[in-house]
Amino acid sequence: MPIQQYKRILLKLSGEVLMGEQEYGIDPAYVARLAEEVKAAKDMGLEICMVIGGGNIFRGVAGAAKGLDRATGDYMGMLATVMNALAMQNALERLGVQTRVQSAIPMATVCEPYIRRRAERHLEKGRIVIFAAGTGNPFFTTDTGAALRAAEMNCDALLKGTSVDGVYDSDPKKNNGAKRFETISYGKVLSDNLKVMDAAAVALCRENQIPIVVFSIREKGNIVRVLEGGGVQTIVQEEA
Repeated sequence: MPIQQYKRILLKLSGEVLMGEQEYGIDPAYVARLAEEVKAAKDMGLEICMVIGGGNIFRGVAGAAKGLDRATGDYMGMLATVMNALAMQNALERLGVQTRVQSAIPMATVCEPYIRRRAERHLEKGRIVIFAAGTGNPFFTTDTGAALRAAEMNCDALLKGTSVDGVYDSDPKKNNGAKRFETISYGKVLSDNLKVMDAAAVALCRENQIPIVVFSIREKGNIVRVLEGGGVQTIVQEEA
């Protein structure tokens, strides 16, 4: 499906992008800027759901490396994603965009529990749905959570906004000669161990034929630019 024909997408953002220029936490001004971009994409007529990581607040793997039990660290990371989801919800609603947060870990005081049919209904009514707390299970990343929700919501694509403008054959931050791919197959991403998303997420997208569009979220206006077929991105999809 051409990128301009997407009707329903899942936008996956790393928690780090919410830091802006800070070293930690949430930069409200930067979150507001991101919310404006998400609103602009919604104004194109798209149904949008989102998943935001928690690395700006807590990363389970890093916590485990410092002596925390891995499962405990992952649960703490899931709680961080709820905080980020609430920050994005606040920013979107300040712009007049109706938004719902659904958490895989029930916490009825602050958000809805994840219920697939309720989420679909929100999308049909034009609301943005932010899925928080990953899959609700330790040992799974928010990338896998994003791929799972994209499949459950029958999304046409999973857009991953990162700090680089696509998928490279090596780390472009370390290798100036790294080559960027315009398109690449799921199989090559997995066989070459390219760090697009974790293997479980890529495999889940391949199984459900959901293309992964990797682009830089740091560049202002890039979400709409990519959705319009411009901008710089890499599309991970099945080989023709």
